[in-house]
Amino acid sequence: MIVADIDEAAADETAESIQGRAYAYRLDVSDPGAWETFATEVRDEHGVPDVLVNNAGILIAGTFFGHDPADWERIVGVNLMGVVHGCRTIGAQMVERGSGQIVNVASAAAFVPLRSAPAYATTKAAVLMLSECLRIEFTGSGVGVSAICPTVIRTNIARHAHVAGVDTDTESRFVEAGARLQRYSWPGPDKVARAVTRAARHDWAIVPVNPDAWLTYFVSRLSPGAVRSLARAASFDVMLRGAMRLFKA
Repeated sequence: MIVADIDEAAADETAESIQGRAYAYRLDVSDPGAWETFATEVRDEHGVPDVLVNNAGILIAGTFFGHDPADWERIVGVNLMGVVHGCRTIGAQMVERGSGQIVNVASAAAFVPLRSAPAYATTKAAVLMLSECLRIEFTGSGVGVSAICPTVIRTNIARHAHVAGVDTDTESRFVEAGARLQRYSWPGPDKVARAVTRAARHDWAIVPVNPDAWLTYFVSRLSPGAVRSLARAASFDVMLRGAMRLFKA
């Protein structure tokens, strides 16, 4: 198994925690040149991967006008272009060999507009559409493409989030409250890992993970207007201020 992360120490720690042999690499997923080097090294040292999981992602929250161009460039570079580069480099090796499975981790945010995180939702919707496009293009090549779409999972993404358009103190309080709320709620990453495994094994196209992800997925298809109404009622400020009251942040 190959583990890649921009934080080399985190990659090493993850590789050490995996039963069996695992190798850690440093990789900035937003850098196309780094992907070219990484894909070549992995192929030459370990062979063409059987499964590629594009999982790297960051969260930038806040209003649309709070996001500046740098926020957009950063989140698009990681959440979308990181997936594009992975599919382009590793995916090309798979297609040439004639087998493999690409699993892109999108989000249930791909199904519903988020007034609290427009850039995040936009990148995840783009990952879902990219996965759908490649799934069609790769038909008959022996390479499948799946999109995994969870809602909130107990990870550190909220802890490392950026809140655009607010002062440092407000951002710190919101991030801390969001991280606490995420830490004490929702399933852990093992649930997503099982979804990834099933998607890779059965070549499933779209895999909502949590029950609320499935609900959002079906409602978005059956009644888009209802989803938009729900999104209008949702608010980043309301959610996190409630979390701060709950945890006395």
